[in-house]
Amino acid sequence: MSGVSPKVGLVTGAGSGIGRATALELARGGAAVTVLDIDESAAAETTELIRKDGGEALTATVDIADERSVQAAVERTVTAYGRLDFAVNNAGTASHRRLDQMTLDEFERVVRGNLTGTFLCMKYELPALDRGGAIVNIASGGGLHAIPHAPAYVAAKHGIIGLTKVAAVDYAPDGIRVNAVCPGPTRTPGFEKWAGDGDMIARQEAITPLGRLATPEEVAEAAVWLCSGAASYITGIALSVDGGRRA
Repeated sequence: MSGVSPKVGLVTGAGSGIGRATALELARGGAAVTVLDIDESAAAETTELIRKDGGEALTATVDIADERSVQAAVERTVTAYGRLDFAVNNAGTASHRRLDQMTLDEFERVVRGNLTGTFLCMKYELPALDRGGAIVNIASGGGLHAIPHAPAYVAAKHGIIGLTKVAAVDYAPDGIRVNAVCPGPTRTPGFEKWAGDGDMIARQEAITPLGRLATPEEVAEAAVWLCSGAASYITGIALSVDGGRRA
């Protein structure tokens, strides 16, 4: 995509799904990409796909809930490429349980794997970004409305949108833009594993005005656009990519 070349970006949770699609799309636009995931082999697969397509990428293992791990991953990107122009914070974790049935440990794990992890990523990405840089946080439709039986996940995703908006205001004078993308149900491996049989997917499609779920590539294209110069006057938004579910 025009506007991301020749630049350097990183994508968390890039071993599969939306993260992988985003890394591939950035690379196709000419950007060098650091592929970050807690699963080293999955990240390596994405890196290999980029290289087979003629792009430039490196792999780094990261646990976004661990501060030292995040710091090292950002530093590795800057050391390898000499700069950082944009970051897509996609990694996260889900949970589906009624609030009264959720343990404190589970609640804190989900919040740390989403909200705290995004905070840690931004903490080290923001100082590394050049003027004109951009961050895109992959939140969720659950950051804008309720999802039944997902109190920790929804709370964390609402928090990510809050972090996004505050950072957008605080770092605008530095020429850095910060936005969020809020996907609706998307046909990722994680979603399909959760959905199980085809009935759940069919029900989700039935309540979506466009009549189908998003593909990872459709969400990725929105994230890459927000990274690009085409979105140079956009900051602090939470962009729904949900097939009209919030219309």
